Amino acid sequence: MNIILFSRKQVNHRAEQLETILSSIERLGLDYCINEDFANDIEALTQRVIAAECRYDEFPANADNSVLVTVGGDGTLLDAVGRLQGRQLPVVGINCGRLGYLTADDGRGIAQLFDRLVAKELCFEPRQMLRVSFPSLDESGKTICEETLALNEVTIHRHGATMISVEALINDKTIATYHGDGLIISTPTGSTAYSLSVGGPVVDPMCRCFVLSPLAPHNLTMRPVVVPDNVSIRLQLNARGGNTFLSADNRTYTLADKARIVVQPAEQQLILATPHNNTFYDTLREKMMWGVDKR
Repeated sequence: MNIILFSRKQVNHRAEQLETILSSIERLGLDYCINEDFANDIEALTQRVIAAECRYDEFPANADNSVLVTVGGDGTLLDAVGRLQGRQLPVVGINCGRLGYLTADDGRGIAQLFDRLVAKELCFEPRQMLRVSFPSLDESGKTICEETLALNEVTIHRHGATMISVEALINDKTIATYHGDGLIISTPTGSTAYSLSVGGPVVDPMCRCFVLSPLAPHNLTMRPVVVPDNVSIRLQLNARGGNTFLSADNRTYTLADKARIVVQPAEQQLILATPHNNTFYDTLREKMMWGVDKR
């Protein structure tokens, strides 16, 4: 088994945690590689020297029998998933951030996490992803065709003071035209992220659906809509001359006015490790502090 370790500069790493990760990998006789930024942080915080052959800039092309282990919060895991470019590697998250909703370990059971991984005792769940195709603007203002994947959500959002309009069609049937700050299309996994903050429902990750949630709609009767995950969602943008962005998880692109965006279920799924002995509802109660009496 090969471990692909990934983290990013924004994470506040602790030396003892890093030492536990690497000593656990070595104790179990696993091969590993580390992205450059993370390797540099490890060297700065510990007494270790990371050899050149254990470093990578791009995800290894040959990743058979590999597991991607992210060290950070949900943002770090989403960043890593974006770099996979559709390769279906099992992903295990170790939390060093705040909420850590997608991570399998809170940073206190790292040695046991690797033991369970090698013993094949970790639980993994397939998570539905979105594929989005759209025309974006490069730095010179030239229109280029883009396609990318998203685990949590795809968001169309304005930049500046001008309201935008987004017409949404489901299998070529108009559902609504959203006037306001934009529109979020969320997977069940992403229902506890950006969509939740604008009033979208919490959805069990095993449900087969997507959620359309308006951003600051001008019409107050607009509400989130749940649609099946086997549909094609087409969006027609009217930016009224202002700048508009498309975000796929934590990657952002500039959209041309009158852009047509197509969002569909991706053929690829993310294979995500889940917390030990925790159901989705256990995690929901813990992270959202439901039922906690603060009096």
